[in-house]
Amino acid sequence: MALTPEDITRIARLARLELAEPEAERMRSTINDFFAIVQQMQAVDTAGVKPLAHPLAAVQPVALRLMADEVSEPDQRDACLANAPAAERGLFLVPRVIE
Repeated sequence: MALTPEDITRIARLARLELAEPEAERMRSTINDFFAIVQQMQAVDTAGVKPLAHPLAAVQPVALRLMADEVSEPDQRDACLANAPAAERGLFLVPRVIE
């Protein structure tokens, strides 16, 4: 998947960025290079390869130090939402920003 100059212009507009023509071309080249690397990685046959929880697990046993999943802070939802201009069902309401 290669991006066109129009794609870069649209992405920049959505991100509220102002890019000069040389910057836009450099960004397009960089992103397309990234997509090429991703395409190479996707071409690798990983059938039969077990996913690793840690990169070192491929060469040595790794014991992960995990913390217990415990609540450590009191519920302050109502206090946080008290300052919100708009809230509904415990969630902040914000203006739509995606076209």
